[in-house]
Amino acid sequence: MTAGAWRMPPEWAPHDRTWMAWPSAGYTLGDTEDEADVARGTWAAVARAVAGFEPVVLVADPSASATARHWVGRGGATVHGIEVVEAPLDDAWMRDIGPTFVVGADGRLGAVDWVFNGWGAQAWASWEHDARIGTFVADRAGVTRIGSDLVNEGGGIHVDGLGTVLLTETVQLDPGRNPGLTRADVEAELARTIGATTCLWLPRGLTRDYDEFGTRGHVDIVATFASPGVVLLHWQQDPAHPDHEVSRELEALLASSRDARGEPLEVVRVPAPKTLEDDEGWVDWSYINHLVVNDGVVACTYEDPQDADSLAVLEAAYDGRRVVGVDARPLFDRGGGIHCITQQQPRVTDPAP
Repeated sequence: MTAGAWRMPPEWAPHDRTWMAWPSAGYTLGDTEDEADVARGTWAAVARAVAGFEPVVLVADPSASATARHWVGRGGATVHGIEVVEAPLDDAWMRDIGPTFVVGADGRLGAVDWVFNGWGAQAWASWEHDARIGTFVADRAGVTRIGSDLVNEGGGIHVDGLGTVLLTETVQLDPGRNPGLTRADVEAELARTIGATTCLWLPRGLTRDYDEFGTRGHVDIVATFASPGVVLLHWQQDPAHPDHEVSRELEALLASSRDARGEPLEVVRVPAPKTLEDDEGWVDWSYINHLVVNDGVVACTYEDPQDADSLAVLEAAYDGRRVVGVDARPLFDRGGGIHCITQQQPRVTDPAP
């Protein structure tokens, strides 16, 4: 596969800022005001944690921008480093509704505007406004918009910056997303848009992610690159949990794979929380769903006995970065985690004239 003119940098490359969206309607806010406040408090906590490392642009529906400003400044914190901008929204999962930022060979910054259709046109989803957020963010950032006909979400891909991309068969080949497309079709479009030359296809994601509010297998709660040649893998140690077999299968596949350089991968296990179930069934709580930021990592915690040890694994993998935890249980209750609600914009030098 030949890469195109654009390349997606790895998440650990320097950022200019991180983009987020504010929850303002639908299932994300829940059925009661108390549930809504839990959601707002969690989104605000993530925004403040990221703003401790780099600027944040928070997109809010016009009906909720004042609420967003109130919540991000609660608890004595200031809104320093968090800019609230307005655009109509359906939901608040910026990783998926926003664009994927890429860098051109000439140093220009671009934004791939994937087609978004509510995670495969799921019955509970609405996306009239969210489908336009990719264009809005690209315009607001002042970068080149790169259109794509591929139905894809940012949570469905992870890259090493050298041409290798992790993805799952149940997302990009989902009949609800891209009916009739083959692996070769997807790979050609990823080569054109993000510079992928080697696609590592995982057969599936975590079990809970196939329930009602799941994504049908996003890779960003399963596996990610921590550096070239090093993959962090969600590791469910307990044989009672169905993800135990998923972890074993994916470890075997990744350990036998090679990256775009032709080098073998080192697979680092990141143990899952010890909590196995909640009121809805098997959990998909994952420490993989973190955001790498400038000089740090904003990671999911769960008030679980495993938190400290697994965050220590992240700290070792991202040597020199400070790891900050945010309770992500309210996010996972709604179908995602910290990585799912954030989208990094790379820092680039001035493009060549």
